This record gives sequence, structure tokens and C-alpha cells, in this order.
Amino acid sequence: MFPVARAAQSLVARSIQHTAVRQAHRKHESTFHDKYGTVVLLGGAAVFSAVWGYVLTQLNIEWGFSPVGRITPREWRE
Repeated sequence: MFPVARAAQSLVARSIQHTAVRQAHRKHESTFHDKYGTVVLLGGAAVFSAVWGYVLTQLNIEWGFSPVGRITPREWRE
């Protein structure tokens, strides 16, 4: 069983080497991500920042400030 496993391992290793050599010599074709990936990423970051900038500055959200000192207790009615 050991010689068979070793032969199979060397066969797999050889096929991986052949695939790597083939891909290394092939001309790299640019894809959509190669051409526009950075532009799309920066555009998305700009839109994200603009939307959250608007939300945080214009919607007058109270961010859970403590009511201590602002609320006075009512008189107890008997």
C-alpha cells in the first residue's frame, strides 16, 4: 500500500507543478476587478461616509444622554 500511496502523491505533485507552470506562462487577462476594483471600493466608501455623515449630523438623534438632573420628581399625592 505504501508504494501505491507514494506514486499517487508524486503524480498529484507533478500535476500541480504542470498547472503552475502553465498558468505562469499564460498572459494575464485583466478582469473587471483588475480594471475597476479600486474605483468601486473608493466610491462605495465615499457613499457610505456621506450617508452616515448626514444621518449623524442632520437627524437630531439624542444619543442616550443621562436624564439625571434634567428630570424633577413630581409631588406625591396623598
